[in-house]
Amino acid sequence: MKAFDCKMCGQCCYGKGGIIVSDVEVERIAQFLNIDPEEFKSKYTEVRNNQRMLEAGENGFCVFFDKEKQCLIHTVKPDICYLWPFYDANMNDEYSWDMAKDACPGINPDATFDEFVKQGRE
Repeated sequence: MKAFDCKMCGQCCYGKGGIIVSDVEVERIAQFLNIDPEEFKSKYTEVRNNQRMLEAGENGFCVFFDKEKQCLIHTVKPDICYLWPFYDANMNDEYSWDMAKDACPGINPDATFDEFVKQGRE
């Protein structure tokens, strides 16, 4: 049984939850967009809690999420986006995993926490 199968709903792209971008990711995404990294940072990121993060658009979704096209930078998206839903919090805390299950239709509600953790480590 698969514990997670992405439904491409964009729920993980919603909110100011903190899509942190490293300097390497800034360079990678800026190159993909064919803009200077400094321009990328000023246009698409903000610094909160000493971390550089992608901004959310007026609709509350990541600035690079389009409801029809989904992720506009999918091939170069930040590593944290690739990890969803196998974040440390969800893998180490059953309560966090339960909350993620409620928010993400891709997390199999029939999977146990142990199955989810095992598949996340694989």
